[in-house]
Formats: sequence, structure tokens, C-alpha cells
Amino acid sequence: MGLMEILEIIVPAAIFSAAPLILTALGGVFSERAGVVNIGLEGLMVMGAFIGATFTLFAQNWGFGAWSPWFSLIVAAVGGGLFSLLHAIATVTFRADHVVSGVAINFLATGLCLFLTKKIFNSGQSPYIDHRIYKMDIPVLEDIPVIGPLLFQHAYLTSYLAIILAFVVWFVIFKTPFGLRLRSVGEHPMAADTMGINVTKMRYVGVMLSGVFGGLGGAVYVTSISTNFSASTIAGQGFMALAAMIFGKWNPLGALAAALFFGFAQSLSVIGASIPLLQNIPSVYLLIAPYVLTILALAGFIGRAEAPKANGVNYIKGER
Repeated sequence: MGLMEILEIIVPAAIFSAAPLILTALGGVFSERAGVVNIGLEGLMVMGAFIGATFTLFAQNWGFGAWSPWFSLIVAAVGGGLFSLLHAIATVTFRADHVVSGVAINFLATGLCLFLTKKIFNSGQSPYIDHRIYKMDIPVLEDIPVIGPLLFQHAYLTSYLAIILAFVVWFVIFKTPFGLRLRSVGEHPMAADTMGINVTKMRYVGVMLSGVFGGLGGAVYVTSISTNFSASTIAGQGFMALAAMIFGKWNPLGALAAALFFGFAQSLSVIGASIPLLQNIPSVYLLIAPYVLTILALAGFIGRAEAPKANGVNYIKGER
């Protein structure tokens, strides 16, 4: 097998697996740039996956056909944003510990979604959806030499959506007045308040945007990869997205690159048997590879990566 054939297996699989991580990591960037630590990304993905699977199943029966998973992405994004309000209320309004609130969000999302799954489908898991998001070739671009087979053949539109949104989020955060206000409340909320910026409002917006992107990430995972919802559908992907955000130094483009790295690690268990260098490695090692790499990334970079200065610090107006 030649190098080009190996790349044609590795690159599309890595991009495909990375899409949910990219979207969720972008949500984490919004929240933590606003000064609210959000380790509840796992729970937000769980909520998005549940809403994505459930709405797709209902939409199929309502006659939406192949558009069902696409509408479910919108509903999951809205649902994730509303669910993240709990984290915003706890941390911004009631000034709870951000880590404790994030852990509570993770447990609440898992328990609530499994309870609703049992009530709606009378089973511990939802049925498999009929209309998922399928691979497709991009006309014209697929014929570009070298790049075409790697990036534009048998690709998922959700992968392009995630990559494009990473650049959009970078522009919003670093090139717009909204992004400047968001970063200011995450770096020095008292100075921002003095300049007339509503710290509470900006932090609420940051956390809710993390819910929107987290819900979208979970829905993309369920409509393009797992195709149903159960207790094990989202198993650590939210924490990988959190690691990608830190690995990427709270920068959307850094998070994009880190998520692609973790996406590649996740895809190893699927593509390993097709790659000569990996086919003799026991599958269990390939399955745990993304989690090991996540630990190594966090252990190696979390001490050197510089978080927003007021990240995780509750702001009390008038207190110095």
C-alpha cells in the first residue's frame, strides 16, 4: 500500500471523527473566554445527542425524510443552549464553584436523558435512525489532484461545517467588538465593568454559546457516527473536546488543530486494520489510544497553557 493510499484512509477518517470534538471545543472556548470554567461539555454533548436522535426519529415519522437529521441539529443546538442555562445560573448568578457545577451538569444530563429515553422508547436506548447524514463527493473539488481524494471525496458536510465554524468563531472572538467584550470579562471583569460592559450578561452569553455548540457536537455525533442514543453513545468525547480546547490554548484555531489530532486518535480503532503499520497492533490498544493521548496532552500542556486570567473566578460587583 502506497503513501497516498494510506493518507486517503487516514485523513478523511480523522476529519470525520473530529467534527463533534471541534464543535464542542469551540463551545468551551466561548465559555472559558468569558471566565466560566465549563467541564460540563460532556453533559452538553449527551443532551445534544439525545435531542438529535429523538428529534430525528420523530421527524422521520412526520415526513421530513432526509432533512430530519439536519433539522435535529438545529433543535439540539437550541436544546443545548437552554440546558447550559443551569450552569450559567449556578456559576454566574449564585457564584457556585464552576467545577462542581460542571460535574453536576454531566451527571444530570446523563441521568435525565436516560430517564427520558426509557419513558419515550420504553427501552434503555433509542431505535436507530433511518435517515443519517451520509458521505458525499463535492463536485469539481473532488477532481483536484492529491487534495481532492483526501478532502473532498466521501466526505461529510458536517466536517466542513465544523471547520468553517472554527474560522468564524476565531473571527468573532478576536476581530469583533463582541469578542473584545467577551475576552475582557474573562481577563479582567472589574475593568470591563468599569468600562460599562455588563459582566453578568456577557458570561451568560458565553455559557449559552457553549451549550449551543456542545449540543450541536452531540447531535452531529449521533446523526453521522452512532445513529442511536444510549448510555454509552457519548463516552468521553466531551472531555476530549475540553482537552482540545486547553491543548489549543483557548484559541478556536488551536482547538481545531487539537481536535483533528484527537479525531485521528479516535479513528485508529476503525482504520487500524487497513494500515500496514498498525494492523498487527491489538485492537484494545487502538481503542484506548485517544484516552491515553488526552491524558498525555493534559499532563504535558495544562501547566504551560495560559488560561484567561479570570477563568473560574466569580465576579462580585464592587468587591476589590
